[in-house]
This record gives sequence, C-alpha cells and structure tokens, in this order.
Amino acid sequence: MISSQAFIHPDAKIGNDVTIEPFAYVAQDVVIGDGTWIGPNSTIMDGARIGSNCKIFPGAVVSAIPQDLKFKGEVTTAEIGNNTILRECVTINRGTASRGSTSVGSNCLLMAYVHVAHDCIVGNNVILGNAVQLAGEVEIDDFAILSGGCLVHQFERIGAHVMIQGGSKVNKDVPPFAMAGRDPLAFVGLNLVGLRRRQFNSDKVAEIQQIYRIMYSKGLNVSQAVSEIESTMPSTPERDHILNFIKTSSRGIIRSGLSKGSGEIE
Repeated sequence: MISSQAFIHPDAKIGNDVTIEPFAYVAQDVVIGDGTWIGPNSTIMDGARIGSNCKIFPGAVVSAIPQDLKFKGEVTTAEIGNNTILRECVTINRGTASRGSTSVGSNCLLMAYVHVAHDCIVGNNVILGNAVQLAGEVEIDDFAILSGGCLVHQFERIGAHVMIQGGSKVNKDVPPFAMAGRDPLAFVGLNLVGLRRRQFNSDKVAEIQQIYRIMYSKGLNVSQAVSEIESTMPSTPERDHILNFIKTSSRGIIRSGLSKGSGEIE
C-alpha cells in the first residue's frame, strides 16, 4: 500500500508489495526492494538503495548528503541490504569521493538515533544500540554488537563477532571475537555468549582464547605476539582472520584490560 499522502518522485524505482506510509518522502534517484515498509515521516533521499523486506521507522533519514566539508556534490549512494531494520530517527549519510558509497548489510538492526556517517561499511547481522554514532569511514564486520551510546572515531575497524560495552569511546581497532569495555576502551575477554550462539564449538573457542592469551597476557608487544602465534599455532580460518586484522590495522588495536599477570581470558 502506498499512501496518497506520501511524496514519491515518479522516477523512483519501487518494488512489489512495498508499503509507504503517509508523509514519507521518496526522492528521484531511489531504489526500494520488494516487501519493504517505509514508515510515516521518514525521508529517503537521492542515492538510497534499499533492499527487500526492510523496515524504516518514522523520522529516519536515508542518504542525506555527507557532513563532510570535502564533499563537492559528487554522485554517491547509501546502500542497505535485505531484512534490515532502521528504528526511529536513524540517519545514514551517503558516501563521498573517498569510497563512493555508505553501506549497511542485510539482517541488521539499527536502534533509535543511530548515525552512520559517510563511507562507513557495516556488515551483515550487525546490531547498533540506541544512539550509537559512527564517524566517517568506519568499518564494522559481521555479527558485531555495539551497545547503546557508543562513539566510534573515524577510520576505526571493529571485527566480526565483537561485543562493545554501552557508552564506550572507540578510538582503536577492536579485533574479532573480542569483548571490549572500560574507559579507555580495552580488551576484557571473548564474546563467549555470541560465539556459542553462533555454534562455535569448545575446541574453536579454546583456540581463539589461546590466540588472545598470547596477544594480551604474556607481556609481549603486538609484533612479538603475532610472531609467537604464527610460530606456535597452526593455520586455521580463525587464526588467520585475527592475524590479518591485526596486521592491517592502521590505527592499532585496543590494549589489554585484564588484570596484570592473570593470564586468564574468558
């Protein structure tokens, strides 16, 4: 159902079984996939590419121009995958010449007042709690969860299956499978609940624990820890994923928040 009280540009591409509620605004250069619900008073601007079966709640703004003084009006997009939910007053800015696109994956939940700035890349099955704020060119991998009120500095990377405590200020990269908290933000263990929910078995969890035991509990610097992990632990997808993340981190990874000498990682 498309309300006669909504504004929809005649050139917008609207899929089948789309609902657009009263007072929604849909601009010209917009694509909306099948079965998506566009709530009242939501604003879908030029460059929006919205997948199928999404839900966009009142007050959300998708594909507004970037809050970046370097932006010169170039044609860019804001892309949202399938089955993603944007709650009230979420804002997703479109990209700049840097990457050309801001993207949010499929099966994500962005709670009320989340902001996703220009050129961010948010993976699949990500949850961003109320009022999470992402600065420009942040990358968040699949199945990460950021609790309410997190502030993420520009260019940061957050690994897959990460859990970050509410109200955190993220100014270093957070490696995969980690639980992060405290101020300043630090590694405090593994996201065990998340890993078990996603069917990581006990042997795999133990392997990841050993990797981070070497990284954070032996008094080694990052380069020394990486060398020891490579020399003492066989190559597996999880080991190689963690090491690749750390080696390619341009801003460095979060420090340890474990008790000195405890050697215990949960």
